[in-house]
Amino acid sequence: MKRLCSCSVLLACVVMLAPALHADVKTVQKTTFKLEGLLGAFLNRAAGGDDGVTATTTVKGNRMSRMAGTTGEIIDLGEEKVYRVDVKKKEYSAVTFAEMRAELEKAKADMAKRQAEMNPQDKANAQEAARQIEFDVDVKQTDETRSMAGQTTRKAILTITMHEKGKPVEQSGGMIMTSTMWMAPRVAALDEIADFQTKYFKAVYGGAFTGLDMQQMNALSAMFSGIGGLYERSAAEMRKLQGTPLATTTVIESMKSAEQMANAPKSSGGGLGGMLAARMMRGQSQQRTTTLTTTVETQSIATTASADDVAIPAGFKEKKK
Repeated sequence: MKRLCSCSVLLACVVMLAPALHADVKTVQKTTFKLEGLLGAFLNRAAGGDDGVTATTTVKGNRMSRMAGTTGEIIDLGEEKVYRVDVKKKEYSAVTFAEMRAELEKAKADMAKRQAEMNPQDKANAQEAARQIEFDVDVKQTDETRSMAGQTTRKAILTITMHEKGKPVEQSGGMIMTSTMWMAPRVAALDEIADFQTKYFKAVYGGAFTGLDMQQMNALSAMFSGIGGLYERSAAEMRKLQGTPLATTTVIESMKSAEQMANAPKSSGGGLGGMLAARMMRGQSQQRTTTLTTTVETQSIATTASADDVAIPAGFKEKKK
């Protein structure tokens, strides 16, 4: 289920990438991240808490810099290197695209080995369960507007629902991902960043945005039959929208099945014991529960950048491997 959620989120992001121009650009974006549960309480603090993380992304020529707080990275397409910067320690390290590809190949080999060692019956059961999953995609445009980063944006909502084939999500249970986007007229500068990122992933992984070649994509589609259709439907729906998203809030929710709801524990009793029991069962009696909320908002856009904006800061020393 978690793997399918990740695929859904990733593929939804892919279809929003647009063709780009070739110009300098410098943007500031704020990202907030909120994961529910006990683990979320720790991870949320690491991700900046309620204040989130503000990052400056700059593209100039063959280089892109992204600096956020005390860390950052500089990607050089010409050198085929990524420089990872530690602002606190005033040092940086370099990794080549070839080394990144080698890491990916090793991960793929390890995964193939684990699949080969998997019990044939367990593997067949997992594949059959995956084939029973389908996705619904819906995009709605609204008349609601908001001023953002000097642009007038219009609200649009993308909803991707994962559920058992032939059953509504309220009956079978599943996952619902809702992305609320504020769309501005096409912003060429943001297209330039998307174009650079696409070139980077292709240069490193030699294939699609996800790093999957066609053989891997076909294998993924064979195991999860709804993935191919999800991409096609998402792309078709997103083409209906005109412009560039300047802010996107994505909420991922889990949906309990009707059977799970029927068997959910019921709170009873009063006093201190009842209060403690109700606290322990919080969320268990709800059919639809939020698991993750993320927001990415573009705060400023500039169409000029200097060489210093994409250079390793002066005085920083290289950390040797």
